[in-house]
Amino acid sequence: MKNLLNYQTSEYDCGPVSILNGIRYLFEREEIYPDLVKFIMLYCMDTYNDQGEPCKHGTSPAAMNYVTSWLNHFGATKHFPLHCEYYSGEQVTFAPGNPLMEALKKGAAIVLFLYLEVGHYVLLTGMEHDRILLFDPFYEEEDDPELDQEYATEEIQFISDQPKKANRSVAIERLNRLTSDYYEMGEFSRREALVMFRTDLS
Repeated sequence: MKNLLNYQTSEYDCGPVSILNGIRYLFEREEIYPDLVKFIMLYCMDTYNDQGEPCKHGTSPAAMNYVTSWLNHFGATKHFPLHCEYYSGEQVTFAPGNPLMEALKKGAAIVLFLYLEVGHYVLLTGMEHDRILLFDPFYEEEDDPELDQEYATEEIQFISDQPKKANRSVAIERLNRLTSDYYEMGEFSRREALVMFRTDLS
């Protein structure tokens, strides 16, 4: 049975939660190794804030790159049908023929860095025409009177009936922007994506 996708527990664990949501999206609960869960949490949230407090600056690109290699080694050693690829910079865009677009078409899950006031990780799970389906682990309620005004645009839509796949639909044009408003990827120098394929179904 597939699990529901999870929301982050703190302000800082969007990275590991999005990776684990990728595992939840691709695999049945009974297929998931407990040590996979343990080590994903262990290797992420590796940064310090300006006050020297551990974990309070989230997950670094270096950690995401390392987790990509670790997951591939785990898959090969355990015969677990998972293959991951890490992309950064100008590779991280959504255009016809781009590796990220092709991965989504093939059923992959993508952990993507973008902006939500600050840098933030979400899980991409599909496409519908000119929009990307994603699961944002930062919990928000659409009818909350204190919901940020940045959500008040057709480019961002809430999804409430797909808890195992998506809770947002975002216009591709918005994601591709070089600015850092909500659900925009920003400058190429900060872009990164971890692509997760289930290899026994392709």
